[in-house]
Amino acid sequence: MTENAMLDGKVILVTGAGGGIGRDIALMAGAHGARVVVNDIGAALDGRGEDKGPAERVVEEIRSAGGTAVASLDSVAEPEGAQRIVSVALDAFGRLDGIVNNAGILRDAFFHKMSLEEWDRVLKVHLYGSFNVSRAAAPIFKEQQSGSLVHMTSTSGLIGNLAQANYSAAKLGLVGLSKSIALDMRRFGVRSNCIAPFAWSRMISSIKVDSPEQQERVARLQQMTPAKVAPLAVYLLSDRADSVTGQIFCVRNNEILLFSQPRPVRSVQREQGWTPEQIADHAMPALSASFHELDVSSDVFTWDPV
Repeated sequence: MTENAMLDGKVILVTGAGGGIGRDIALMAGAHGARVVVNDIGAALDGRGEDKGPAERVVEEIRSAGGTAVASLDSVAEPEGAQRIVSVALDAFGRLDGIVNNAGILRDAFFHKMSLEEWDRVLKVHLYGSFNVSRAAAPIFKEQQSGSLVHMTSTSGLIGNLAQANYSAAKLGLVGLSKSIALDMRRFGVRSNCIAPFAWSRMISSIKVDSPEQQERVARLQQMTPAKVAPLAVYLLSDRADSVTGQIFCVRNNEILLFSQPRPVRSVQREQGWTPEQIADHAMPALSASFHELDVSSDVFTWDPV
């Protein structure tokens, strides 16, 4: 346990914690005094298969370091599984103080080739999964008048990326979910925030490298380890962050960024209203100066990580 145990006495649940970002968050939470529920079904990157080993291995890592942890092997994709995951925390430790909704899968495909199954499965794990786990915990947080939720979003949703309509929709949907939870539950002392992580992990190791630009992007990502994301998550789970809610953060190696949220940037009006022709002749030319480019994440993050 670290000298400054920011999560001392808290029970923290981390989904998808068998590897990558989730593992590092679980390990750091344990090192900062939390009793940790390590949830992972041990599935392949596309969500198929099952291996109980990853969750158990992370539990052993936490215990070997002097911490306390238990494993949960249920899937977040169905409400019943999420309820069982939350029940593991209550059965093992008698309470639940924070959740990191990190579980995810990828099934990349260009939109005109994406199947309904590829669309549905990704949303079920990322968006439905985060709702299911958060909703299962909501009555507990309401009753105890406290709780912190950290949701893993992505610049694929916040900005955009090719061949990820399912993933992008789920990750941007998470931003709306987090904001709604923050609004609805602030009177109960419940906080909800998002992190968009840049980190080389199994989740992004499937990125297609078919150009020098993509090779350069992957090389930059490989410098960013999952361990860089964990400190912000641990902070947001702690009481030191009791005034932080409804925000979107990004971690990019040693950088922590705060993302903007959609707000009006320009307006036009006519006292008599608009005809389609007037919109074409006057409104769009005026508004177009503030149009966003059709860019992707790598177009925005052009500087090298520090």
